[in-house]
Amino acid sequence: MSTSSVNTSADIPAGFSEAAFEAFLTTRDEPAWVTESRRQAFKRYTELLETQLDPEEYRRVDLRALRPDRFQLSSSVESAGAQQASTLLKEQAEFAGHVTHVDGQLISSELSEELASQGVIFGDLASVAREHSELVQKHFMTKAVDTNTDRFSAWHAAFWTGGTFLYVPRNVIVEAPLHSLITLQAEKAADFSHTLVVLEEGASATLLEETASTSEENLGLHSGAVELILAKEARLRYVQLQNWNHKVWHIAHQAGRVENNGFLQWTVGGIGAKLAHIHQDVVLDGRGAEAEVNGVTFSTDQQVHSYYTKQAHNAPDTRSDLLYKQVLRDHARAIWRGMIRVEPEGQQTNGYQRNDSLMLSSTCRGDAIPGLEIEADDVRCTHGATAGRVDEEQIFYCMSRGISEYEAMHMIVEGFFQTVFDRIPVEVVRETLNQAIIKKLGFGR
Repeated sequence: MSTSSVNTSADIPAGFSEAAFEAFLTTRDEPAWVTESRRQAFKRYTELLETQLDPEEYRRVDLRALRPDRFQLSSSVESAGAQQASTLLKEQAEFAGHVTHVDGQLISSELSEELASQGVIFGDLASVAREHSELVQKHFMTKAVDTNTDRFSAWHAAFWTGGTFLYVPRNVIVEAPLHSLITLQAEKAADFSHTLVVLEEGASATLLEETASTSEENLGLHSGAVELILAKEARLRYVQLQNWNHKVWHIAHQAGRVENNGFLQWTVGGIGAKLAHIHQDVVLDGRGAEAEVNGVTFSTDQQVHSYYTKQAHNAPDTRSDLLYKQVLRDHARAIWRGMIRVEPEGQQTNGYQRNDSLMLSSTCRGDAIPGLEIEADDVRCTHGATAGRVDEEQIFYCMSRGISEYEAMHMIVEGFFQTVFDRIPVEVVRETLNQAIIKKLGFGR
């Protein structure tokens, strides 16, 4: 089945003042609880604007050039006029369902009849909030992302538009992957999309989500959130490929929660954006819960990619494994601040985190700060970080064998990322990331 949405109401005033917020509410058709939660979040947002951001998380992220008043939420996008973004994944595989948003507005949504008949819900979050209000209310920003974390989480909670909702009932196995595409089209458009995934006991699914810009020149803003909620013995593979143009600000709060014997594999690809800062939490709440977090970023020009990650072990016999690989060139900067937190109840925890950076120029910079906070006395938790330049002798050796400098550089970068690729079972994701790397390397650099 498929649906499309066109909203014909007037555009919302630029900026995020109280007047803009009230005008925004008039464009919404949603349950009373959503409106009330927005009002509470906006109040909290205005309070937090007067509060300093957490220096541990933001001291290395320069947000002084971010001017929210330049950007505008859209309340209408003509489906027929929506441009096609150059996507990494959409045409690369067969999917059981698609959801597409442009500038925070739903353009199309479809799900196979077979999955719909089994009770699977996959579509636009705003639409599902109207049609399955109690289900969404139970999980939306109640267990994973916290509205009170900082001004950005409250900002998002007040102004969220669109986004993807996936619900898989108990013991339902979704074999084919599902696909979500979020694009920015208009100049100075703001996207506040929210992804909410709920898997009941014994359920399994794969969701591939990507962001893209339809133009290389347009300024844009993304203030997003991702919530992944897994019940007992549920299994989720979630992939997010961030591929905005180099003029988009990307700020997101993301969190996954895993119950007893559940398994979450979370893969992050950071290719685009002017500045991207992601607050990513993985919380293991039940005995035997596992999480594997994979990160691949490639930063060029003056891009900044920043990740603030936490692996929280709240129960015994849990395992987390985080591996981030970063390649930098030109004047780019990559920042990673990781923390493994083990509560007193988290005995027999096995936690691991590692960050590796490969420098392709003398003017780029990588900051890696791993950390441990352990309250239990029977655990195995380790961390590490490395950074280094490409060995010129390797380049010379390859060129002496008739391999061009570009091909040699690609071989080295691909080999550097290979340990992450080997952890990703979805072939289309591995191939897509590899193609993105080839494009990012460019010829003649």
